[in-house]
Amino acid sequence: MWGAIEHLGRDGRTGGYLRDAWSPADLELREWFRQEAARRGLDLHEDRNGNLWAWRGDPSRRPGVVTGSHLDSVRQGGAFDGPLGVVSAFAALDLLDARGFRPGRPLGIACFTDEEGARFGVPCTGSRLLTGVLDPDRARGLTDDDGSSLADVLRRAGRDPGALGRDDETLGHVGVFVELHVEQGRGLVHAGAPVGVASAIWPHGRWRFDFRGRADHAGTTRLEDRDDPMLPFARTVLRAREAARRRGVVATFGRLRVSPGSANAIPGLVSAWLDARGGDTGAVRALVAELAESSGAEVTEESWTPAVDFDAALRDRLASAAGTAVAAALSSGSSGSSGSSGSSARRPAAGPPAEDPRHPEGGSARDPAPGPVPVLPTGAGHDAGILAAAGVPSAMVFVRNPTGISHSPEEHAEASDCHLGVAALAATLEELCRS
Repeated sequence: MWGAIEHLGRDGRTGGYLRDAWSPADLELREWFRQEAARRGLDLHEDRNGNLWAWRGDPSRRPGVVTGSHLDSVRQGGAFDGPLGVVSAFAALDLLDARGFRPGRPLGIACFTDEEGARFGVPCTGSRLLTGVLDPDRARGLTDDDGSSLADVLRRAGRDPGALGRDDETLGHVGVFVELHVEQGRGLVHAGAPVGVASAIWPHGRWRFDFRGRADHAGTTRLEDRDDPMLPFARTVLRAREAARRRGVVATFGRLRVSPGSANAIPGLVSAWLDARGGDTGAVRALVAELAESSGAEVTEESWTPAVDFDAALRDRLASAAGTAVAAALSSGSSGSSGSSGSSARRPAAGPPAEDPRHPEGGSARDPAPGPVPVLPTGAGHDAGILAAAGVPSAMVFVRNPTGISHSPEEHAEASDCHLGVAALAATLEELCRS
């Protein structure tokens, strides 16, 4: 398993990782997925939206149990966000095969396309199109930084952009979905646990703020004669931080586009993207409304993901199976602890969990888990959340991240914890495939 993580770690690495959807690095990883599926004798299918499905058994006869994640990355991101879930899915299947387990229902591994939305601006594009949340006409018209539309990029990759859209046939094959993911916070570190289960995903969205002014010469235009849109943008960044703190949510301006973009020109247009999230939908929406009113910018909502509470019965069942598997692996010494990654990634300082009860993925030490592994919320979006919102029974397994850092090269997971995650995932799949 660890060898697969290291193998994938070579693709798209530029200090951090640059694996935009449908880029050469992404296409290489998709080919790797195809080869791994073929090596195990799985039936491979690419749906109309570019998502990959590797099946053991026929899901058209009975909806199956599916696990997996994604292989694309945020720009300059880490090695584990996404790929850990895909690699662990294959490793869990191998573990079940080694035990001689024969699933009583179809078992699938999914690789969703463009989960991060780094290239075209809309996260979870593949699962949103699959479930009908994202309008296919809008998707085809999305453009990247070079001005290429998603439709253009798909054509160059040999796909038909006209096929995009809700796919009831593929969706009907998924009876239940379990996604393993590296934790993107410090909840499991604080809980002292290698593996946990998700309780919920915070509501979150992205908005584009367009600040318009007048382009002019940076050297010959007096300050009093300028209409510089960078100034209201800067004030909005500061207001966002203050308003987020006041409302108990988080807000981030992490992407900026300036036109004409010259060092010696006053901008004529500043476009900035706001990411806002929180445990309360009303507070997130109120924050955006407040900033829209005070900024004077034209504001466009580019994506919105409602709050997702994972099914309690499925979550508790998963927590029980995962806890039993982790305990068994630890007692037998088969967690793979000898396979150290050798990483020098920074470790978090010891100490109690954050006192702020709104902190995402930090609630496990305060909210007792209903099962033997911690149950904690997350402020990160995932394909599992999109499927859950569409009515597909879904759940998530988290693997501890000792740095607590994600969307950064410092994102990390220890080999021993990853092996425990695979044990937990295999036990979960075994349990679900018997029902």
